[in-house]
Amino acid sequence: MQKELAFAGVPGAVSVTAYQGDSSWGGLQMVSGHWLDGPRQIVVGRRFLEATGKHVGDSITLEGDGRSAAVRIVGEALTVGDSGMQVAADAGALTAVGVEVRPDSFAVELAPGTDRGGYLQALNSALQPLGVEAFAQDSELSATVIAMDTMIAMLTVMLVAVAGLGVLNTVVLDTRERVHDLGVMKALGMAPRQTVAMVVTSVAGIGAVAGLAGVPLGVALHGYVVPAMGNAAGTHIPPVDLHVYHLLPVLLLALSGLVIAVAGALLPATWAARTSTAVSLRTE
Repeated sequence: MQKELAFAGVPGAVSVTAYQGDSSWGGLQMVSGHWLDGPRQIVVGRRFLEATGKHVGDSITLEGDGRSAAVRIVGEALTVGDSGMQVAADAGALTAVGVEVRPDSFAVELAPGTDRGGYLQALNSALQPLGVEAFAQDSELSATVIAMDTMIAMLTVMLVAVAGLGVLNTVVLDTRERVHDLGVMKALGMAPRQTVAMVVTSVAGIGAVAGLAGVPLGVALHGYVVPAMGNAAGTHIPPVDLHVYHLLPVLLLALSGLVIAVAGALLPATWAARTSTAVSLRTE
């Protein structure tokens, strides 16, 4: 149930969503504190706390239909809805201020392994005499999140492409300058595979060092940029969304510098290996 109510010290009405029963599995993502687990409790966003000067654990006066009651702020949630002033409250908080609680929707969490289609069909058969219909609620990403993920993916691809082209350009110039030396080595018995290996290894070390140095810097930048983005949106970012790097992904990312260096050097290395010894020796 959603209701427009007033809080002491907050100008205008605030959208309050009332929850009954155990709603922890379907509630908002918590930044600090805990989800609703008792009467006269509310969970709010960062902007609500800033507007009221309150903190998690403080009490605030909720005003209803001619009555008022003190409710306790038990948690801060990640929320940007209603300009960050969205409030989640226990149904008992609304009852305390004289607001009649009439549920307008019910959320059901199915046990693992339950046939959702069969359950939904049986539930709709039972609800048909009441003129009510149940439907499956799939978790969908918002358009904003999809747009951000797409932009990040495009930027990542562009950065990898630019890095690879940079390696390619550097190795091409270096290989052309050393083509006479390569001809001498070929005349002394260097095989094409050895030529490719020599050109590739000339940049592999730099790529490995770049990966080992760049990953810690990237992790540190993530820890700075993401909270800054949250601040711009008027919310704090939960720790679970900040501590996303684990050992295996970090190791794979550290190897990315080596992979990009090798990929960028393969083309000029192949050209150097295929160039005949006579042509190489005549090149100055």
